[in-house]
Parts: sequence; structure tokens; C-alpha cells
Amino acid sequence: MSDAAVAHAEKVTLIGMMVNVVLAGVKLTAGLVGHSYALVADAVESMGDIVASVVIWGGLRYANRPADDDHPYGHGKAEALAALVVAGMLLVAGIGIAIKAVDEIITPHHAPEPFTLIVLVVVVLTKETMFRVARRAARKAGSNAVETDAWHHRADAITSVAAFVGISVALWGGKGWEPADDVAALVASCVIIVNGALLMRRPLGELTDKTHVATAQKAETIARGVEGVRGTHKVHARRSGSNVYIDLHMEVAPTMSVAEAHVVSGKVKSAIREQMSEVANVLIHIEPVREVQAEVQA
Repeated sequence: MSDAAVAHAEKVTLIGMMVNVVLAGVKLTAGLVGHSYALVADAVESMGDIVASVVIWGGLRYANRPADDDHPYGHGKAEALAALVVAGMLLVAGIGIAIKAVDEIITPHHAPEPFTLIVLVVVVLTKETMFRVARRAARKAGSNAVETDAWHHRADAITSVAAFVGISVALWGGKGWEPADDVAALVASCVIIVNGALLMRRPLGELTDKTHVATAQKAETIARGVEGVRGTHKVHARRSGSNVYIDLHMEVAPTMSVAEAHVVSGKVKSAIREQMSEVANVLIHIEPVREVQAEVQA
């Protein structure tokens, strides 16, 4: 991906961090003054978002370092590692909120104040906007880490919606309905836990070099369209940060010289990288066409 896209993703992450700092303070103050644990839980989740944004930003910065002698494939895995850490933090935050919500449900307390609803409306609108902005930046940069950070914003918006519903029920129901606020926090925690678990899948796949089937198929189609290529097999694609690495076996005529085969492989690499901007490198193993091999063995 382009340096401009990565720089924009870093900028969006920093903006999200500053937004989280402001919202965390507002929600925590409103929750304590307004007797709303759902809002306090929401503030705690925002504090986790602050740490998450720092981790994502640091991961992006490190992953964007150029390749060196010790890291010939670059530092892109740092981005996936950051995404995995953030997803884990989201999971832990959800479990913590659930435990505290259960405790609040069985503990009598005051009903929340009406003004907390206004705070939540502002929070939901702000966090949903940040989700959309961050997700757009993530897709332009091809960044799993920024995508995870975007879903952190969406999770925060979900907890705020749940808090809004819970507080509304508590205020509308009157005496005896005070725990509705905490039940909302419990429901939101379940959403956060599921979201955190799901978000772990993509960075885990990247860290374990899971192949990208669609990307490999596209690269294979391009390779087979290059003159001199008689066939391809064992085509794999793996992601490292915003970059993709392709490995493939290319079949050529058995009478073709090493020099000629090298020229063809160069054309294949150029064709793939020109049509797939996310591809950083193509590693090609040259073989004689398989039909001829079978005839020789027969």
C-alpha cells in the first residue's frame, strides 16, 4: 500500500486516541455524578480504547519500517501482533464489565439521572463516526490493526446504545427498575466479548501465515496470462502488515534455457505487482511443464 494511505491510517488512529481521552473523561464524570454504572462501564471501555489506540499506533509505526538484514521480509507482522493484543484487551474488558455488572445488579443503588441520556447520544454519534472513518482508512491502507481499532469504536458505540436503553428503562419504570441500567451493561459486555473473540481471527491468521485463497487465485490467473508460462501450481499468498507475499511454481517448456526462463519469471513478477498493488514480492520456482515430466517418467 502507498505511504500516504499508511500515514493517513496513523493520523486517524491518533485522532481516535484523542477522542477517546475526551469521551472517557466525560463518561466517567457523568456516570459517577449521574449514578449510572452502565456509563461508568462505558468509560472504562473507552479507557481501554486509549491504550488500544496507542498499541495500534505503535504497531503501525514499527510495521512500516523498511526491511533490513535481520528482517528481510520487513516488520509487517508487528501490525498483526498489535491487532491481536487489542482484540485480547477488548475480550478482557468485556469480561471485567460483565463481572462488575452482575455485582451491581444484586446491589441496591440509585436510579441514573436523566442528563446521562444526552451524554450517551453524543457518545454514540461520535463513536459511530470514528468507526466509519477508521474503517475506511484501514481498507485503504490494507491494515488489519486499524480495522481492529475501528471495531473498537463500534464496540464502544454498542455499549453506549445499551446504556441508553438501560437508563431509559430505569427512568421510565421508576422505583424497582434501577437495575435495568446494569442489565444493559451486562448485555453490552456480552457483545464486547463476542466481538473481541471474532477480531482475534484475522491477526491470528496473519501471524500463522494463513493463505489468502482469493489473492492467490488472482495472482495465478495473471501469471498464466504471461507469454512463455505453460502452467502454474502451488500458488500461495500470505499477508504481512499491509503487504502480501506470493509464492508460486511456474512451468515452462523443457527446452527453454535458464536465461529465458529467468526473463519469463521477471515478466510474471512485474505483471502481478503492476495489477496487485498490495504485493511486495513474488517468489517463483521454475519447473519444466508437468505433462513432459509425466511422459519422461512413463
